[in-house]
Amino acid sequence: MSSPTTPQTPPAPPAAPATPQGHPQRWVILAVICLAQLTVLLDNTVLNVAIPTLTRELHARTSDIQWMINAYSLVQSGLLLTAGSAADRYGRKKMLVAGLALFGLGSLVAGLADSTGQLIAARAGMGVGGALLMTTTLAVVMQIFSPAEQPRAIGVWAAVNSLGFATGPLIGGFVLDHFWWGAIFLINLPVAALGLAAVVTLVPESKNPRGDRPDLPGALLSTVGMAALVLAVISGPGHGWTSMRVLASAGVAAVVLAAFALWESRVPYPMLDVHFFRDRRFTGAVSGAVLIAFGMGGALFLLTQHLQFVLGYGPLEAGLRTAPLALTVVALNFSGLSAKWSARLGTPVSIALGMVLMSGGLVSIALAGHGYGATLLGLVLIGAGAAVGSPAMAHAIMSAIPREKAGVGAGINGTLAEFGNGLGVAVLGAVASGGLAAGLQRGQFVGAAAVLCGGVLAGALLRRAAKGA
Repeated sequence: MSSPTTPQTPPAPPAAPATPQGHPQRWVILAVICLAQLTVLLDNTVLNVAIPTLTRELHARTSDIQWMINAYSLVQSGLLLTAGSAADRYGRKKMLVAGLALFGLGSLVAGLADSTGQLIAARAGMGVGGALLMTTTLAVVMQIFSPAEQPRAIGVWAAVNSLGFATGPLIGGFVLDHFWWGAIFLINLPVAALGLAAVVTLVPESKNPRGDRPDLPGALLSTVGMAALVLAVISGPGHGWTSMRVLASAGVAAVVLAAFALWESRVPYPMLDVHFFRDRRFTGAVSGAVLIAFGMGGALFLLTQHLQFVLGYGPLEAGLRTAPLALTVVALNFSGLSAKWSARLGTPVSIALGMVLMSGGLVSIALAGHGYGATLLGLVLIGAGAAVGSPAMAHAIMSAIPREKAGVGAGINGTLAEFGNGLGVAVLGAVASGGLAAGLQRGQFVGAAAVLCGGVLAGALLRRAAKGA
């Protein structure tokens, strides 16, 4: 057995200068990687606004629409851990460049698609690039900022996530009012090109020279298992929950995900190192993250339909009316207020309070009826909750991971978010399929309950871990 203290290759250059202040250009670099992150996020929410147009022009069924969204989420979810491990080993800058290039190419193919099948395939391809981007952006943040500045930097990173959710519908609505639907994907191209040039010029390379090898079998098992699980949920309303298609899909999901768990516990280089779960901070954060992503992803998917189908707004009007959510998050995070509040309250209370506010916002939207006032209140509450709770959740996960494993940590964080979001769209879409206004309201209530449970669970576990420290 070779000695771990005698590497065969020269060590990689450090991620950043060894100074308490972090990298000297850290805030400029943060702006660059947030631009790359925004590219991915815009695509998700732009597509939500285009649902009525795609239904009409491509004759897409409800299951087609859900797969247009979930094909991207599921491929990305399955590859995030492998992408994070590869970034740690081969270089985070390299993965950022590759992710932007692949995402831009996938956007071009999606914009030129002329059938639902082609669009779904292009979205799956974009998921590969998205996986590379999602893991490396947060990993780079952890490398270039000092521990004291990391909460605020993650707050800015999280605010960009919310900005993507709000500006996506706005940009999508404008594009759909003036151009054909394919343009909603083609607008990614200049953003990807600008981000690519900035990453090459400004972002420093960082890697762990003894990083783990990518776990390709694990990636395959997780992708297949998640896809089968969501297929069962999507197929339930149309085929019946006891139909052979649903039962077979659910059975495949159970077997494959069990095999994934067994493989990860035995393979020498796992995507998901089970030792991470010995840290109670990490366990507490991930326990609530899936439920939170499930509730928020599904409920916000229903929100765009509520604004257009129930309140009768056009795509551009619907996009404008989702803006208060992002504006609230941006105002609180860019000003540093949310970081100050989180430092004063502590991570467990910040997460629990944030999710209570988000849950209350979803209930307000569910009870809005045909007026916009309650919807506006709900969007502001969701924004305030996201500004306080989401950065605290991400920082709790990342701070429990060794610095040299930052890519894997970001992969775990992203996997929870993407899988929860994809599953939420499928489940709440199925819940809402029984009727328009009543179905949408029912879906929002289910989402609110999931967010509340996730926030309380995560907050309680983290508080218990803090007392035991």
